[in-house]
Amino acid sequence: MRTRVLTVVLAFAVLAVAGFAVPLLGVTATQRTEQLVAARTADLDRFAGLADQAAESGDTGALTAETTRFTELYGEAVVVVDARRAPVVQSGGMRAADPEVARLVDAALRNQPVSPGGTLRPWSRGAKLLARPVGTGTRVSGAVVLRASVRDAADDIALRWALVLAGAGLFAVACVLLARAATRWVVRPLHHLDRAVGALAAGLPAEHARAGGPPELRQLATGFNRMADAVTTALEQQRRLVADTSHQLRNPLAALRLRIDSLQPRLPAAATRTYTGVTAELERMEHLLDDLLALANAEHRAGELAVTDERAARCDATAVAAAQAQLWRPVAEQAGVHLECAPGPAVLMTCTEGELAQVADILLDNAIKYAGEGTHVETRCFADGPDSVFEVRDDGPGLPAAELPQAGTRFWRSERHRDVRGSGLGLAIAEQLVAGRGGHIELMSAEPHGLLVRVVLPRAEHGTPAPKGGTR
Repeated sequence: MRTRVLTVVLAFAVLAVAGFAVPLLGVTATQRTEQLVAARTADLDRFAGLADQAAESGDTGALTAETTRFTELYGEAVVVVDARRAPVVQSGGMRAADPEVARLVDAALRNQPVSPGGTLRPWSRGAKLLARPVGTGTRVSGAVVLRASVRDAADDIALRWALVLAGAGLFAVACVLLARAATRWVVRPLHHLDRAVGALAAGLPAEHARAGGPPELRQLATGFNRMADAVTTALEQQRRLVADTSHQLRNPLAALRLRIDSLQPRLPAAATRTYTGVTAELERMEHLLDDLLALANAEHRAGELAVTDERAARCDATAVAAAQAQLWRPVAEQAGVHLECAPGPAVLMTCTEGELAQVADILLDNAIKYAGEGTHVETRCFADGPDSVFEVRDDGPGLPAAELPQAGTRFWRSERHRDVRGSGLGLAIAEQLVAGRGGHIELMSAEPHGLLVRVVLPRAEHGTPAPKGGTR
C-alpha cells in the first residue's frame, strides 16, 4: 500500500514540477532570443544610418571603420550594398553574392525588414541573418545584412535551463521526502494493524495496534485493540478449556481403568463381554483425548507459521516415508496388510521431519485400519513442478465419491467403518499440520479400487537449513 500511495503522490509531484518547469524553460529561451534579435536590430539601425550618410556624402570611411571594429569585437559579419546591389562594405568573410545574402538584400531593397524566425535552444549553433533597408520612407538607397552568432545566446539559455532544472530537481526531491514522510505517517499504523490482525486471525495473542497517523486511523486502532482483547480472551479461554478438560479427564479415566481392571478377577464369565466393551470404550475415550490435544497443538502451530511466515524448514520426504513404513510394517503384517515403500531419489519438502512423520503416521494408520486384510498399501514420494508430493495408496474398498469431500471433517467417519476404532480427527490434524506449511491434502479414488491420499507441500531448496525438530 505504501508503494502505491507513494507512487500516486510522486506522480502528482512530477506533473506539478513539469507544469512549472516546461513553460519556464520556454519563456527563458524566448526572452534570450528576443534579447539577441533586439541587440542586433539596433546594430543594423546604426549601420543603416551610417550607410545612408555615406550614400549622401560619398565617403564610406566611417561606415567601413565601424563595421570593421564591430566584426573584430563580436566576430560577426556585415555586408552593406547600394541601391544597385553593388557591395559597399563586406566584413567577416560574408559576401553580397552569397545566395542567402542576395535573397535578404532583395527583400531589404523592397523595403521589407527581415528578422530571423524560431526560438533558440541550448543546442542551437550556427548563425542568424538579419537585414534592413538603408534609407527612409520610399527612398531606399541600399541594404545592410548582418550575420549574428547564436553561440553565446545558446550558452546563456543552457545556463538558465540548468538553473531551472536544478530548482525543479530540488523541488522534486523535497516532494519525495515530504511524500515519504506523509505515506509513512499514514501507512505505518496500517502495518501495525495488519500484523495485529494476522496474529489475531491465527489465534495468537494480538499485539495492540499503535494509535498513530490520521484521526480516523487512531480511532480504528483503538476500536481494534478493544476487539482484539475480547477475541484473544475468548480464544485463550477456549484453548485452555480444551487443554484443561483433556488433562483433567485423564485422572478419572485412569482411576476408572484401575477400578475396572481390579474387578476383572471377581467378574463371572457372563460379564466378560460387558467388561470388554467397557475397556474398549475407555480406550476410545483416551484416544479421543489424545487426538483433541494433538489437534489443538496442530492448530496452534499452523497459526504460528501463518503469522511468522516460517518456510525455512526442509526434510527428505523419501527418507521419512521409508522410516515410517519400516515402523508400521509389523502393525501392517499383524493386520494382514502388505505395506511397501517405493524407492526413489531424495525429495525435499518445506516441513520438519517430525511434522511429516506425524502426517505419515496418520495416513498409514488409516490405510492399515480401513483397507482390510489381504490388501496392499504403498507409499512413494516425488516432485511435481514446484511442489513435493508424499503419497499413500491402498487397494482396499476406498470411499464412495460422495464421501470423499467429507473425509477431512472433524469427527466424521464413514458408515462402513463405524466398528473400527478411531476418533475421526486424524485427517483434520494432518490437514492443520500441512496447511501451516503452505500445503494441502488431496483425497481421490485409486484405480481400479481403493483410496489415494496425496500430501502436497512446496518443494524446498537444497540450500535451506533442515531442522530436525517438529510437532509429534
